[in-house]
Amino acid sequence: MKVSQLQPKEYAAFYETYISQVSDEYSLVEELEISLHRFIKFVQDIPMDKFDYRYAEGKWTIKDIIQHIIDAERVFAYRALRFARKDATELPGFEENGYVDAANANQRSIMELLTELSAVRHANLFLFKSFQEEQLLRIGIASNNPMSVRALGFTIIGHQNHHQKVFEERYLNL
Repeated sequence: MKVSQLQPKEYAAFYETYISQVSDEYSLVEELEISLHRFIKFVQDIPMDKFDYRYAEGKWTIKDIIQHIIDAERVFAYRALRFARKDATELPGFEENGYVDAANANQRSIMELLTELSAVRHANLFLFKSFQEEQLLRIGIASNNPMSVRALGFTIIGHQNHHQKVFEERYLNL
C-alpha cells in the first residue's frame, strides 16, 4: 500500500502537509522502517551544539522536536489501533505545546531520545504489519475529522519528514 492510494476522504486537509512529505517509492511498512533509519542517521550528523539551539525566542529545540515526534507517533499509532479494532469512539486532539513543555526533553541525551524513537517505531512497525488490508481502510474520527488507519501510518512518516525539513531550514541552514 503506497501513499498515492490514499483518498482525500481518508484524512483532514490539515494532514496534507504531512501526507505530501511521503515518497510513493515504498509501501507504508517499508517507509516506516526506512524513514526511521534515514532520520536517525540525519540526527546523528547534527553537531552537538545544535541540539539545544532555538532559532527564535519561544521556539522548540531539536531535542524538543524529537520528543514531539515520539509523542505524536504514539498518539497517531494509538488512534490507528483504536480504529483498526472497530472502536467507534471519537478521539480528541492533543495539545502538542503542553506535551513538549511537560516532557523535559532538554534534560535527556540525544542518544536516549533516538533510542526511544527507535523503540516506538519498531513497536509501530509490528502494529502496522499486523493490520490486514480491511483494517488499514477503516476510518474513525480524531480531532473532529475522519482518518483512516493507513492515513495515520503515512502521517507518522510525513510528520517526521516535515520536522526533518524544519531542522534543515531553520536550525542547520542547509
